[in-house]
Amino acid sequence: MTSRRTFLKLSAGAGLAMFMARWRVLNAQAAPLAAGLSDPATQPKFINPVPDALAPGFKYTPVPGTNRYHVGIGPSVQQTGLVDGTGALLDTPVFGYGPKGGPYFWPGMTFEVRSRRATRVKWYNELLDPVTNLPLPHLFPVDTSLHWAYSLPGYTQYSVETEGVPVVPHLHGGHTRYRFDGNPEYFFSPKWQVKGPRWLSKWYTYDNRQPAGNLWYHDHALGITRLNVYAGLAGFYFVRDQHDTGQPDNPLGLPAWPYEKAYAIQDRMFRDTGELFYSAYPGDPFYDDFITEMGATLPAELFPGGGPTALAEFFGDHMLVNGKIWPKEEVEPRHYRLHLLNGTDSRFLVIRLRAVPLGDTDFANASAPLPFAVIGSDQGLAGATTMLDTLVVEPGSRYDVVVDFTN
Repeated sequence: MTSRRTFLKLSAGAGLAMFMARWRVLNAQAAPLAAGLSDPATQPKFINPVPDALAPGFKYTPVPGTNRYHVGIGPSVQQTGLVDGTGALLDTPVFGYGPKGGPYFWPGMTFEVRSRRATRVKWYNELLDPVTNLPLPHLFPVDTSLHWAYSLPGYTQYSVETEGVPVVPHLHGGHTRYRFDGNPEYFFSPKWQVKGPRWLSKWYTYDNRQPAGNLWYHDHALGITRLNVYAGLAGFYFVRDQHDTGQPDNPLGLPAWPYEKAYAIQDRMFRDTGELFYSAYPGDPFYDDFITEMGATLPAELFPGGGPTALAEFFGDHMLVNGKIWPKEEVEPRHYRLHLLNGTDSRFLVIRLRAVPLGDTDFANASAPLPFAVIGSDQGLAGATTMLDTLVVEPGSRYDVVVDFTN
């Protein structure tokens, strides 16, 4: 009998094989055209349920009887809710985190650990073609004129095309020793064939010497952090303690799963065939919005193909929560605890919550912005709560709120 995990791995492998040729063609294009992009105005809104990042089945499990985890970084194909002109769902190739060997997910699976109990993680770069077992190209054009992993002295003979995509995980908000903090020069390629000049260990130790809080982990590789995270390499990491246990009987009386939710809010652009799109060449959509007049012409000696180059900022035109475009959450008339992560590259978020009756597809009866209690932020629970109906959240930041849907 085929297990669920084996079935998912086989299914993902088959789907990925279909996309390998398309990925390589897209990466080989000198200057992607403005045409052929998904129009956000034509995409469904508030139809698809938001994935549950705190569902028990979506949390990593350690090796039995230990504090050790084996986590893979690999390719996947997901449905974000995008549809084509006929209304058929489109597939989107992504990079993700998951168990060693897959399946991999965007956002990555969720860690839930105990304060002051160290966690050890062995990270595997499995960004390999499932058919040939050779390194995959990146999903996006890589600007090799930057100070980046394969531009360092002693590394210029390497390339993404031959050695694969370098990665290094970083625990954002963690009180982590330097050797395990995901320094950009600690990168490693698939199968550790290339290791950064400061690489130290396959195992990372997270001491978790901090109170309960909502952290997140993401890639941090030198010169391509923006691309690796945009491809999907980010996930939640929750620290629990004796006060904020995450259980229904927690002493603070906070809502617990399934009434505790975690939302990674991100922005993206897509091709009309489903693939992620990232502006990198003069003439690309929004490119001119982010490049100053002085830098709009790329020097031919550095960019013989006319690019690609890196943008100072990025603003996508599709909003996603936990990897789904404009999803919805159906709630019961009670209190919920919501963890909000701004996982965008550059966008500040203004967040309000409105309740909409079931079946009100035109949102004609949407409520006024609901008040909520802010009980915590980046470094854990606050000393006092603050009542608000609007949050302004900068990139990378988290807020912990409790909202009452009783009425």
